Amino acid sequence: MKTIIFIGSNKSGSSREAIKAAERLGFFTILLTDRKKFLENRLDFPEVHQMVLTELSNHILLKEDIRAIQAQGKKIEAILSFIDPYVHVAAKLSKEFDLTAVTPEPFEKMEDKLSTRELLKDLPVSPYFAKFEKDDSLEDFIDNQKGLFPLIVKTPVSTGSKDVLFAKDDKQLEQSINALLKKGNRELLIEEYLEGPQYLIEACVYKGKVHIIAVLEQEITFFDRFIVTGYCLLGDMDISLYNKIYETVCMVLERFNLNNGSCHLEMRLIGNEWKLIEINPRISGGAMNRIIETAYGINLVEETIKIFLGQEPNLEKKYKRFVFAQYLTSESTGTLIKVTGKNRCSRKDGVEEVFIKPKKGKVLHPPLSMGDRYGYVLASSENKEEAIRIAKEAAKEIRFYIEPI
Repeated sequence: MKTIIFIGSNKSGSSREAIKAAERLGFFTILLTDRKKFLENRLDFPEVHQMVLTELSNHILLKEDIRAIQAQGKKIEAILSFIDPYVHVAAKLSKEFDLTAVTPEPFEKMEDKLSTRELLKDLPVSPYFAKFEKDDSLEDFIDNQKGLFPLIVKTPVSTGSKDVLFAKDDKQLEQSINALLKKGNRELLIEEYLEGPQYLIEACVYKGKVHIIAVLEQEITFFDRFIVTGYCLLGDMDISLYNKIYETVCMVLERFNLNNGSCHLEMRLIGNEWKLIEINPRISGGAMNRIIETAYGINLVEETIKIFLGQEPNLEKKYKRFVFAQYLTSESTGTLIKVTGKNRCSRKDGVEEVFIKPKKGKVLHPPLSMGDRYGYVLASSENKEEAIRIAKEAAKEIRFYIEPI
């Protein structure tokens, strides 16, 4: 029985859609997870044929789980993960079980933001950065940052805006460093804050050839953290802008020596120069797979699975549309009583999908990470401004009724 094993998954978004894609491709799907609630709500995952509760951070245990699956007579074709920090873990296991053409080293470097900065430090795409270690003199370190504010303080393995803090002066820098050290971090990454439009680039590599799948403008809202609340996929774009993006992405991926796999890069355009905010070795989570599928007819998680199986992906765009995803957040903290407006929102012309994440009884709060976005409205149009307008107007129909705690 041809089988694909997934290391971890979220309940919704790209990682969940990857499992559904594997089932569509005819594979027996197995999810290794450390989330007990998934097993308690097993019927919520019909596309997962077998679910195993395990410790995802225990490499030896994962190998034992995989051997047990082999002993059941299942022929493992691939071991995959679409969530941090398990992309490189899955690639490492694939290599150890002699399964795929991917190598774990590029993914491991991408998952560690300090390693990424060190690898790219001599390239023009790299901004100013510094490393702070727990035993360093905080006073001396802060003195060395004079004239460089504002700065961003983050952990080397931060994802989804978790543990990413903004520091506008000495005092905030000290507070941010101490806050992250109290969480048990021994190393921190400090970077210059870059002012300029931010783009997300979805890319994949097959046999060393880089393919730009999608370029999206990001709409960023500052709550207590920088949260992306809107994505606009550019169905068509200026050729000179595209060429410069492609050149920059190729330069970065060549340094990582990535020959097979997928990734997304967040970059800011500063003047006429691209600067890398971060890179992650997977498709972006949340609505990204649906955004790309709506814009181009490409199911990127499905094509990524093919790459990991050693097959050539089909990245031909069936059509081109501008797509905007408006994310929904909560302005207050409390228990969700009900959500209204979904049907009205769905019926509006141009709206492709309305997704509401939380169930009744869930405690909502203003976002501290990307995981605290509570749904999205997806709209498409032949015109960029129209796609944005439709999504934003439709999103106003959605209302969360919250009982304060």
